[in-house]
This record gives sequence, structure tokens and C-alpha cells, in this order.
Amino acid sequence: MPNARVRHLRGKIAEAGATAMLVGSGVNRRYLSGFTGTSGVLLLSEDRAALITDFRYREQAPKQAHGYEIVEHGPDIKATVADLLKEWGIEKLLFEDRHVTFAEHASWVKAYAPAELLPAGGIVEELRMVKEEAELGVMREAAEVADRTFEHILGFIKPGVTELEVAAEMETFMRKLGASGPSFDTIVASGERSALPHGVASGRVIGANEFVKLDFGAYYQGYCSDLTRTVVVGKPNDKHKEIYAIVKEAQQSALDHLKPGMMGREGDALTRDIITRYGYGDHFGHGTGHGLGMEIHEEPRLSRTGDIVLRPGMTVTVEPGIYLPGFGGVRIEDDVVITDTGIQILTRSPKELIVLD
Repeated sequence: MPNARVRHLRGKIAEAGATAMLVGSGVNRRYLSGFTGTSGVLLLSEDRAALITDFRYREQAPKQAHGYEIVEHGPDIKATVADLLKEWGIEKLLFEDRHVTFAEHASWVKAYAPAELLPAGGIVEELRMVKEEAELGVMREAAEVADRTFEHILGFIKPGVTELEVAAEMETFMRKLGASGPSFDTIVASGERSALPHGVASGRVIGANEFVKLDFGAYYQGYCSDLTRTVVVGKPNDKHKEIYAIVKEAQQSALDHLKPGMMGREGDALTRDIITRYGYGDHFGHGTGHGLGMEIHEEPRLSRTGDIVLRPGMTVTVEPGIYLPGFGGVRIEDDVVITDTGIQILTRSPKELIVLD
């Protein structure tokens, strides 16, 4: 019995004028089948669903991919796919053009003839944008892992430790809480490096009277969390306090007013207009947020060009920032889910300016 996600996709396949779809992206493959192996493709038609994988997953695949025919391919997976296309009578085949190289496409055109290959665009990614309640439950747990990690690391950060040591402590702690790893390369950026929006942890030694920006997340049961907090080690000066207060006000504006029916660009304006009003618009160069789920960056985007309308069940980050070269920077980020009337905040870490002695 195919799952609801497959049923929805079948409707999209028919709308595209095709009779089947080939899915090889690891994330999309897991989303549609539950299969966590690193190799294999799904072939989905109007009335059949197959997972084509290799010997290594002979026992794992049937336990995870419920409702799928499990087909073990030989040395050339294309030959097995081609046989199934002929057996199923597939004439028009959608493929994930966003995930396939030019060389792969050329080889597929030859191998899968006479079936015609049609680009699928992002039809699976579109389904993934709106989260089911079970997915949101896992994302709440991933957010809790991040919150607990932030609470833990406050007792570890001090002058004399390196950014890399802080990142290692955070990632180890997340694994102890059940995460399979970080959602992305952990960002620990201190002092003037905190002005780097994506300042991945380095060997820099944390000093006194400076910002430490922490941007991290837990990859937990297939889903990501993404949390940013900025603290001061030592005594904050007036500039530290000023830009922190502005970013906090900007983020709160989005948390107070973000709602379904808005376009991504409208959500972005909720933070950007405030930062610009204070004269720091040129120091906020990235978007206000991005979609979050099985991948750390998904649609929709809260950006100046975001044209997707927000709907209940979508999960996004809200993360405005100000970055001053040679001085430092602030970002404050939370994960939220769009509801029928507004948002629900998934991450709960405190946002007042934390000063570590």
C-alpha cells in the first residue's frame, strides 16, 4: 500500500503529462520511501512502486520501504531500470533534473529509449515544503537538542579556548542527546570573525570583551534544526549593546507578524526595514530566513526575492543579522512553523544579551 506522499506525487506526475518518475536524490528517496540507504532509485508509476538498490541493502530495504517492490540491480543499475520501464510500458518518464548531471542525462536518454525523459523540476521538494504533524514532532525534538546544547555550551565558553574546541564540544553534546551529527558545519565566530556571516569554527582563541556567534543545529532522525545565538565574553561596550538590541528588535518584529498568506519577500521586509531604519541596512546582506526540514536549506525563502506564499505547515528560520567588518557581528535565529493564524516557535533559547564572565 503506497503512502500518502506517493499518492500525492502520483497526482503531480499525471499533471506533468508523464506515466512514471525516477527518483534518485537521497533526501527525496528517503522522504518518499523511508529508505535510509545511500544507493538506489525509486521508480513510481500510476499503480506500481519499486525501490531499485544493490546487494548491500537486501535485508534493510524491505524493512524500511514499505509498499515498494524491492528490486536488486546488477553491475549496471541503468540496465535494470530500462528493463522495468519496458515491463511497465512507460513512455514518458519524469526525472529529477535538479539532481542529475549533464553526462548522466545523456546516458539515460540512450539507455531508457524509447521512453521520453521529461524534467520534473522540484515537484518532490514542493511536497516537502508543507510538513506533516509527524515531521513537526521530530523537528521539535531536533530543536530541543539545539536548545539544550546552547544551555550546555554557555558553561564551556571562556577566554583562552578556541572556536574549534567550542564547536567540538557542541557537536559531541548533540550526539549524546541522540543526534546523528550536526545539521551543517558548526559556526563559532568570535571577535572580529563574528562579522563573517558563515564564519565556520577556526583555531582562533576566544578573547575578552568580544562577541561569540554560535550558529549550529542537530541532524536528528532525518531532520534538521538551526539555531543562532550571539553572546559577549567579558564586558560589552556600547556598540555591542546597540547592534544586539537592533537585531533582537528586528527578529521580534518577524516573530510577531509572520503569518500564512505572506510572500517570502514580505516576511523578509519585517526584519530588513527595521535594520535599515537604524542605518545598518548595508550590513545585513543575506535573507531573513530559509525553509528547513530534511535539508538545512529548503524552500520557501524569506528574502528580498522570495515569491512563495507561506502556508500552514511550512517551517522556516528567522535570522536577521548585522555584521561590522573589523568589529564583529550579531545574528539571532529561531526555527518556526507557519500555523493557521501566525507561527509557532520551535526553538526556545533565551535571547537577552548574555554576558559570560
